[in-house]
Amino acid sequence: MNLFEKEALVKQKAEELENASPQAILEYAIETFPNITFACSFGAEDVVLVDMLQKISPKTDIFYLDTDFHFKETYETRDKMIERYGLKFVEVKPAITPEEQAELHGPELWKSDATACCNIRKVEPLTRILSKYEAWITGIRRDQAPTRANAKKVEYDTKFGLIKFNPLASWTNEDVWNYIRENNVIYNPLHDNNYPSIGCEYCTRQIMPGEDPRAGRWSGQEKTECGLHK
Repeated sequence: MNLFEKEALVKQKAEELENASPQAILEYAIETFPNITFACSFGAEDVVLVDMLQKISPKTDIFYLDTDFHFKETYETRDKMIERYGLKFVEVKPAITPEEQAELHGPELWKSDATACCNIRKVEPLTRILSKYEAWITGIRRDQAPTRANAKKVEYDTKFGLIKFNPLASWTNEDVWNYIRENNVIYNPLHDNNYPSIGCEYCTRQIMPGEDPRAGRWSGQEKTECGLHK
């Protein structure tokens, strides 16, 4: 399928699947693009999609970006999900270790240049793993941030050159947590301690009452996205 055909298919399917359930979108994505993967960050949306995938297509690849800087609770959530579902997450690591990064760019790069740190520990590894696939699935939702407000259920990802599915794009935070409760889905316990959006430990803080759900990410900086989503 060439680029023109992919873009035409995306436009058509984005309209057709706008009101479809996340499960129906996953089924279509996997049937149409067998060479597909799911990017899991172990946040609330992503554990929901892991649960759905285990019921629909348990052999579909699921990877996570191990930045080396995750909270211990995030790694514990990963381990609990491995135990429950018997799945094997594909671990994707940065090209350099934290020690090599510090030697090359100075200590605590996330403080002096958070974008550079994200590029090294997230964007480059993501680019590398996605080059092996023709489509990917994410857990982004429109109401998470203004930068995601126009996300379609199906998109052509120009940044990485492949089809992108966002099955939960139209879901609310309440929809996500209703699914977690109703299906007894394992989730990161940090969510119970005022961490609605969880990234690396050094760049994520608790939010205060009334703050935007993503206010705890890169707090005090203009940065609002790590660069994984255009």
